[in-house]
Amino acid sequence: MHLPLLLHFSTDSPESYPCGDEHTPSPIAGRQPLEARPLLQLRQPISAIAALQVDGHTIAFLGDTQGQLHKVFLNGSQGQVYHSQQVGLPGSAISPDLLVDSSGSHLYVLTAEQVDQVPVAACPQFHDCTSCLQARDPLCGWCVLQGRCTRKGQCRRAAQPNQWLWSYEDSHCLHVQSLLPAHHPRQEQGQVSLCVPRLPTLAVEEYFHCAFGDYEILAHVEGPCVDCVTPPQDQLPLNPPGTDHVTLSLALMFEDVAIAATNFSFYDCSAIQALEVAAPCRACVGSLWRCHWCPQSSRCVYGEHCPEGEKTIYSTQEVDIQVRGPGACPQVEGPEGPLLVHVGWESRLALRVRNLQYFQGLPASYNCWLELPGELQKLPASLEEMTGDVDLISCQAQLFHSSTAQRELPVPIYVTRGKGQRLDNARTLHVTMYDCAVGHPDCSHCQAANKSLGCLWCSHGQPTCRYEQLCPPGAVELLCPMPHIDTIEPLTGPPEGGLALTILGSNLGRDFADIQDAVSVAGQPCSPDPSLYRTSARIVCVTSPAPNGTAGPIQVAIKSRPPGISTQHFTYQDPILLSLSPQWGPQAGGTQLTIYGKHLQTGGNISAFVGSQSCPIQEPVCPETIVCHTMPQASPGEAVVRVVFGHAQRMLLATPFRYTANPQLMAAEPSVSFRGGGRLIRVRGKDLDVVRRPLLSVWLEATAEVKAAGAEPQDFKRSCGAPTSAPQACVHLEGGLLQCSTVCSINSSSLLLCQSPAVPDGAHPKRVFFTLDNMHVDFASASGGQDFLYQPNPRLAPLSREGPARLKPGNVLDVEGEGLNLGISKEEVRVHIGDSECLVKTLTLTHLYCEPSPRAPQPANGSSTLPQFVVQMGNLRLALGPVQYEAEPTPPAFPVEAQLGLGMGAAVLTASVLLLTLMYRHKSKQALRDYQKVLVQLENLEISVGDQCRKEFTDLMTEMTDLSSDLEGSGIPFLDYRTYAERVFFPGHGGCPLQPTFEGPGEEGHRAPVRQGLTQLSNLLNSKLFLLTLIHTLEEQPSFSQRDRCHVASLLSLALHSKLEYLTDIMRTLLSDLAAHYVHRNPKLMLRRTETMVEKLLTNWLSICLYAFLKEVAGEPLYMLLRAIQYQVDKGPVDAVTGKAKRTLNDSRLLREDVEFRPLTLMVLVGPGAGAAAANSEAQHVPARVLDTDTITQVKEKVLDQVYKGTPFSLRPAGHTLELEWRSGLAGHLTLSDEDLTSVTQNQWKRLNTLQHYKVPDGATVGLIPQLLNGGAVSQSLSQSCPSGENIPMLEDGEEGGVRLWHLVKGTEEPEGAKARRSSLRERERERARAKAIPEIYLTRLLSMKGTLQKFVDDTFQAILSMNQPVPIAVKYLFDFLDELAEKHGIEDPETLHIWKTNSLLLRFWVNILKNPQLIFDVRVSDNVDAILAVIAQTFIDSCTVSEHKVGRDSPVNKLLYAREIPRYKQMVERYYSDIRQSSPASYQEMNSTLAELSGNYTSAPHCLEALQELYNHIHRYYDQIISALEEDPVGQKMQLACRLQQIAALVENKVTDL
Repeated sequence: MHLPLLLHFSTDSPESYPCGDEHTPSPIAGRQPLEARPLLQLRQPISAIAALQVDGHTIAFLGDTQGQLHKVFLNGSQGQVYHSQQVGLPGSAISPDLLVDSSGSHLYVLTAEQVDQVPVAACPQFHDCTSCLQARDPLCGWCVLQGRCTRKGQCRRAAQPNQWLWSYEDSHCLHVQSLLPAHHPRQEQGQVSLCVPRLPTLAVEEYFHCAFGDYEILAHVEGPCVDCVTPPQDQLPLNPPGTDHVTLSLALMFEDVAIAATNFSFYDCSAIQALEVAAPCRACVGSLWRCHWCPQSSRCVYGEHCPEGEKTIYSTQEVDIQVRGPGACPQVEGPEGPLLVHVGWESRLALRVRNLQYFQGLPASYNCWLELPGELQKLPASLEEMTGDVDLISCQAQLFHSSTAQRELPVPIYVTRGKGQRLDNARTLHVTMYDCAVGHPDCSHCQAANKSLGCLWCSHGQPTCRYEQLCPPGAVELLCPMPHIDTIEPLTGPPEGGLALTILGSNLGRDFADIQDAVSVAGQPCSPDPSLYRTSARIVCVTSPAPNGTAGPIQVAIKSRPPGISTQHFTYQDPILLSLSPQWGPQAGGTQLTIYGKHLQTGGNISAFVGSQSCPIQEPVCPETIVCHTMPQASPGEAVVRVVFGHAQRMLLATPFRYTANPQLMAAEPSVSFRGGGRLIRVRGKDLDVVRRPLLSVWLEATAEVKAAGAEPQDFKRSCGAPTSAPQACVHLEGGLLQCSTVCSINSSSLLLCQSPAVPDGAHPKRVFFTLDNMHVDFASASGGQDFLYQPNPRLAPLSREGPARLKPGNVLDVEGEGLNLGISKEEVRVHIGDSECLVKTLTLTHLYCEPSPRAPQPANGSSTLPQFVVQMGNLRLALGPVQYEAEPTPPAFPVEAQLGLGMGAAVLTASVLLLTLMYRHKSKQALRDYQKVLVQLENLEISVGDQCRKEFTDLMTEMTDLSSDLEGSGIPFLDYRTYAERVFFPGHGGCPLQPTFEGPGEEGHRAPVRQGLTQLSNLLNSKLFLLTLIHTLEEQPSFSQRDRCHVASLLSLALHSKLEYLTDIMRTLLSDLAAHYVHRNPKLMLRRTETMVEKLLTNWLSICLYAFLKEVAGEPLYMLLRAIQYQVDKGPVDAVTGKAKRTLNDSRLLREDVEFRPLTLMVLVGPGAGAAAANSEAQHVPARVLDTDTITQVKEKVLDQVYKGTPFSLRPAGHTLELEWRSGLAGHLTLSDEDLTSVTQNQWKRLNTLQHYKVPDGATVGLIPQLLNGGAVSQSLSQSCPSGENIPMLEDGEEGGVRLWHLVKGTEEPEGAKARRSSLRERERERARAKAIPEIYLTRLLSMKGTLQKFVDDTFQAILSMNQPVPIAVKYLFDFLDELAEKHGIEDPETLHIWKTNSLLLRFWVNILKNPQLIFDVRVSDNVDAILAVIAQTFIDSCTVSEHKVGRDSPVNKLLYAREIPRYKQMVERYYSDIRQSSPASYQEMNSTLAELSGNYTSAPHCLEALQELYNHIHRYYDQIISALEEDPVGQKMQLACRLQQIAALVENKVTDL
């Protein structure tokens, strides 16, 4: 479509286009149409236009309906599009609101999806003059002396001529037009002149200089030309190897800007002579350089003349001199006569030479030199002067011998004069040495040689072929002996004839005419083939037909000689085809086909076909079998098998071969394996049984060591009657690749079982694929896009460093290692102890837990006495040492009499010793015995704790594995961003921190002014001066509490949520002020607490920026940790009154009393029939794990957790709205509750009812029914307007009517009367000692819990502190800013910077998330889980400190628990900080782009107007102080900030503020 820039208006334009009615009292229009010729026509309709007058040029910007922005130069009467670019998505029209900024440097382009800032002129993107001028941008030109593409105003000397090149005036950049000279000898300095047209003029005391590579020198300017002196020889780089010159860049420079540049060469004449040894003179004077040759001194020089008294041969570059060029050099032209030398005969050589007049009067000797293999032979020579300038060199006669067995050997020859002065060879000269004996093994060969060579068959001595001068006359043999036949091939042929028979021997004729009709086979004529005949050595003839069974020798009868008869006989036999196997295969081909028959070894040229396709035969062909491989077929179907024996053909019509559809692979799993291989891969598909030998292969890029270990590719030739050898595991391929393969077994037509190939160490897998005969299917194609991955082999630690590992029957074995589950599952691992299996219970990244047999096994082999512990992972077999089962000691067989005597003697001795000991050291020995007893008890306790940890961890990992599979369907219950932001910004405010106040009737008219005022307040917050003044003024007020500061900071975070770049800028400014404040006090205290608004702003900012990181990276391990804690707590009893639990990490929450409990599994009715009077068949039974000591409320919570385990907590029914009903049979229904008439009360203590109280058995059926209240059911609706989100408090042991509640243990408080009855001081001391000892005794319970949860704690810390995932850009940006602050204020103490980063990120954000997972997840966090998370969070805090971690007797329990791990966590923190600092810096632009994206992602920021209303309430409290601060600021006065705030107050306060 063509659209002119000037539109034609119709006569009704005043009504259709009222373009002036907004500014004038009447429309601007006209009745007379305006006509103009369009300046430009475009193909797409124009949707936007803007124009700019700049630098004296008019530029138009046109946006079309396809999202293209065109830049147009309006040059006189025409418009030219010089640049077009896509803005926004293709097809999205550009809005008419094109806007050029006030500086005229950027254009703002609006589409339906985005706003783009487009530079008006993009001059800096052109880095050289050529691209700058070729861009044809009218606003850009090349600033010559600055060496940049700039706008005219940015070039300082643009007004001066030739200083700023514009593409519409100057189409060429500055260049070197001429260069004199173009090259120069490197041995001397000289002057070079460069002419550069339009060279700009410099000011006084400004100079150009020339740069020869790195060497610079001042230049002398003469008009447009510049003269420079070349660098001295020691400043030039050496010539590259094999060259006679070096080429450097010659640039004309102004300061550090290259004005123009070209190449300049420095040559070395002496290097030419060294490079061309055969013809130094010709190379010297024939080169590109001005080099001359001095013939007497044999030197190539660069000067004008040779030394005095010596004639000069000048370079071809000299024009006015006759004696120049290669033709004037002294040189050997060529041989005088043929240069043929017979080995063993004395020969003389003569050579023509020219231009020896340069040596007149200078007598010297001449020598000929022959470069024989392995030696250089010197022949004295003489010079025979002839007429003219051509002379003759005669080399002395010589008897030549060759050390190599070659018939013709070309030998280079050259001539020297005097002491090694070599004459040039005008061309390559060779002497041909000829040996008649080589290549002529018999008489026929010798006589067939070229007559000119003079070779004869000589019978003198040993008959051989000799040169005629070397054979006595009587020994010449003119007639050759009879033909001799050595071998014939093949020995059989079909009766039809037509077989090519090869006869090898000697004296089989001098030429084809001798044997044309001389061959017969078994009495039948055989026609020789002239194209395959080889003189005297080979005859290939075609057999004639003969009856089956005919046999006989081969005869060659040459005229005038006796015939030659073979010792081998040839047989005519008839081949027969009987059957084939298999009878089908895929149409892709590659099937190994075996053809069975008789006399199949008939002839030598055997080929097989399946239908029209050839079937390449695998050698050898056996008498009864032929093996070939089918080729691809276009479509499935039957094809006849045929075999061709020469010209005879046999077909197998009875059993044709059937091509089937190609097999299809649909699934392959698993897709990962260790490098050791051997993992079972299950491949599912269709028609897999048509493949004869499926393979799983991998191509590897291997190192030299691995290649040396691999096998070279071999042709696995089978032998007839022998089984086929197995293929090699790894073979070399072309291109340096290594292929390792395993053979898959065919389980069925739909299942293949393959083992992953082993990959050698140092090899890199390139491709993993299946080979199905001729088909190659990549693993990724078979597995639905999942590439096959090789993981490093696992490493397992030995069971014991010293001696055999000891094992108690019934214990679980724990094996430590690295990378254990990266390439295998626990079901595939096989562990053996001797001849029995150790059942693998759990396999993690670093641990393997297996349950051995209760009885001691026998060693697997008789070589050792103890059974070995062996782990088998695919092909990997890891022996970890012997295992010794511990057994109860048995009393030795000892005579009873001896025992009695020994016992009585020992008793007397013991009594004497004891009597003395008791008298003197009774008390000390008693204490020692008690101490030893405690040690034994503690040792047993430690062993039991370790065993308990392993068993608990095994159960926990099984539960977590089930949880992971559940999460694949339901996902992790993350909170939506709105709820997350509310909970983080306003902690402790429940679910609705900003509740709107509803307007009453008749208040509708007041809403608009209030909303208008709040909107103006939102706009006023965009003023940085106002916002900073507001914050500083509020913080200066004494009554403005810390709670108020945090609240206002969160209100600002919400109000400015859509402007995160602006909020970040405010936060940077406030942090800079805060750092300046603390630097003068104690910088280590900065950001330690949340005492200022900027610290709360920083918390909120991190929460916004890290929400995506929480969901994508850290959320999963944190959620798994939370679920693991909940699972472990639920496995042990929890006191519903005191809140103490048996399984915990918090010593203050530890239930110290031993409470007997029993796990139960309840069947919970779920579904449509769950609430019916009787168990409906539609209801499903869901198992739920509980304890018989659980209260009914605890049971309901556990049942809800397990029934709704895939449902977010906010979508579950509340436990207090449901009743638990026990159902037994059809009519047995009992509603269970914590307190009822059956509750047991004794001595003012009422015990809460448990399942044990109701005697609920294991496997009982229960149901959750709505609670009845006042005759109706309590609503289970979850649509509460503002859920509290707080934890349900545990039951208080309150006293109602003097009755106190208890669950598992009674409270420690006693009535006043009981306290008064404590009588003695000793009893009180004993009580205090008991209380102090309890934590140490029960610390083992905490250790057991800690060991079970250790993996999940490690995973969570690793996710937070690992650099395996890209660090969030907000963290990098913040840390870089803190580094800048430290550098700005001169803080060099690394400890201070470590504290700043820790306080700003880890303690401010991550500790809050660790303590309060309900901030990010929609879950219920019980008090016991919360107490455990507090211990883990405190461990995280301890890991962030820089002080040394010391543990003593009085250390808190949580530090004792994690004493070993905290140093490792400290290293993780330090490495995290170091890695972030070393990573590439986060630019301001990248951060702004990320913040803009976050602002767009969270556009539905919660409660903006409500936040503004709350913010105004705080402003209203300190209204006068804020107005005063604004009026005192001079900039604020100019911006009328106080006036604008007063206007806002008038709108908001004089109207009803309810929104």
